[in-house]
This record gives sequence, structure tokens and C-alpha cells, in this order.
Amino acid sequence: MALKQLSLSLQFGDIKDARRHRAALPRHSVARWIRHALDSDAEITVRIVDAEEGQALNRGYRQKDYATNVLTFDYTQAPLVTADLVLCAPVIAKEARDNKKTLQAHYAHLLVHGVLHAQGWDHETGDADAQAMEAREIEILAGLGVKNPYR
Repeated sequence: MALKQLSLSLQFGDIKDARRHRAALPRHSVARWIRHALDSDAEITVRIVDAEEGQALNRGYRQKDYATNVLTFDYTQAPLVTADLVLCAPVIAKEARDNKKTLQAHYAHLLVHGVLHAQGWDHETGDADAQAMEAREIEILAGLGVKNPYR
């Protein structure tokens, strides 16, 4: 399977411990993870934010007043996927630490997760959809050499 074309903008907000997060997210790795999850060509912006920005976005767009790990803003799915993925650095760092995963592996998982959402996958519409999305994530990550994130 040929990898899809990707126009990627990778942005870092004003985050604590920025050097550590930048080291876990080299542009070539981010592009590789995203491209492996794509079924179509794409234009995607990835923004790494602090808890305040993450919480404000989650509150404003989902009416949930907390910072979450990844937010997907999908605009088009075909013939071109266009989306913004917002990842909250402190939430991701805490989850990685709590689950004994590397920061890089957790970012890879959440980027794949966000890209699947951008293409219409949804784990909140029922158990069958959640299981299908989880299985797809595991398959993509295995192809990238990343362990099953659900174990």
C-alpha cells in the first residue's frame, strides 16, 4: 500500500518542558505516524498545547471543562482529509507516565487516534465502533513498531 501525500504543519504552543516534547515529536516521525493512518491525501495541522489552551478548546468546542489528550477538528474527509489535531502536552506526559509508556509512543498512538477521527472513525458511537477503531489503531501502530497501547 502506497503512503498518502501529506501537507503537515507542526506547531508548539508555549508549553512547559518544551525540549522534552519536541524531542519526542521530530517532524519526520510525526509525518510517518500520520501517513500510516491515512486512507486519503491530507492537509493536517498538529498543535502541541499547554493545559490552559487545551481546556479552553475542549470547553469551547465540546462543552467539557477539562484538558483532554487530543482534540480533532475535522473539516473534510474526501477527496482530501483536512484537519487540526490539538494535543495537550501535560495530559499526554501524565498519561504516558501513569501507563508506563514512552512519551513518544503515547504521542504516536494519539496522533494515529486523531487521524482516524479526522477520517470519520468514532469510538463514542457504540461498542462495535469502539472495538473497530481500537483494532485499527493497534494494526497501524504495530506496523510502526509501536506496542499495543491498550495493554
